[in-house]
Amino acid sequence: MLEFVTGAEVIARAAIDAGCNFFAGYPITPATGILLSLVRSMPKAQGVIVQGEDEIASIGFCIGASSAGMKPMTATSGPGISLYSENIGFAQMAELPMVIINVQRMGPATGGATTNAEGDIQFARWVTSGGYPMIVLSPTTVEEAYELTIEAFNLAERFRTPVVLSTCKDLVMNRSTANIAKYKKPAPVSRKMATDAANFLPYNYKELSDVPPFAPIGGDILTRINTSTHNKAGMLSKDPDVAGPALLHLNEKIMSHADEIERIDTDLDNGADAVIIAYGSMGRASRDVVNEVRKGGGKVSLIIVKSIWPIPEKSLVRLVGNHKKIIVPELNLGQYVLEIERIFPDKMVEAVNRVDGKLISPETIIEKI
Repeated sequence: MLEFVTGAEVIARAAIDAGCNFFAGYPITPATGILLSLVRSMPKAQGVIVQGEDEIASIGFCIGASSAGMKPMTATSGPGISLYSENIGFAQMAELPMVIINVQRMGPATGGATTNAEGDIQFARWVTSGGYPMIVLSPTTVEEAYELTIEAFNLAERFRTPVVLSTCKDLVMNRSTANIAKYKKPAPVSRKMATDAANFLPYNYKELSDVPPFAPIGGDILTRINTSTHNKAGMLSKDPDVAGPALLHLNEKIMSHADEIERIDTDLDNGADAVIIAYGSMGRASRDVVNEVRKGGGKVSLIIVKSIWPIPEKSLVRLVGNHKKIIVPELNLGQYVLEIERIFPDKMVEAVNRVDGKLISPETIIEKI
């Protein structure tokens, strides 16, 4: 069965199916459609929706909702992510799960509000002070937007961390035909809740990679939230023997599970010299490239990265293998290609870039092959 939908409608539907029961956002092109879709559907799902007075208030509402044990989501674009920055760090340090939809548009600043771009790739990784890891997923199709929205909630809940779904104007605002049969619905996951009130510590872990059980504010178990360096009881501490492990924990609980977080699609061709590594909207164009090249009797391989951060480094090394040339198409000046060059210093890496609001054509990519 087919349906004619926007990415915004599908993301809103997926959020409800993932158990999202709180949304706060401020209207901003091209993310407003997600807010409008949830205005219609969230009340029917017995959830709460708030239009904040600005982006800072909106993500602040999500922090409060997460503290109370709800599954919150917000949606914005590049200028809003800039304003979210401090509170994303708040959620990291306090270990509060939430999903943040970034519908990218042309930047910097207000840039082109109705113009497609994917220039926030490095920004999403380094959005907060401290440099602690972010989980960032990126769908290439409407069907993938449904699946990865649910995955974003599951990863946020599992690792008690904010997760970004990196999309773009074309995917979210445009209407396209989607095959309902291709919607994959992962089973919803919820954070591990504390049960032992007598021995509960809000930031307790044995191994640095452990994720502490959670107790909601206002519940039966007394808890504490602290966004400064703190001990396992949530009390502020600058003691190096306390602060060091607490901060390493924020890194290890994600990076030690990087292999489980990664999501990659592949279409490898034995004997191909060239491989395309793509994400987001360039994943769609790259699929067309593969079809065109093979129709003409040529060989090319394709790797689509759906979990941009943490970068799936081990899998990329294995999948690229003996390919001699790597082509990285991006709707920016070249951001993800920096990581590919770092991982593959012995390979020929070709960047294909465009920043004028137009998509990179399959023909342009084929020229590099």
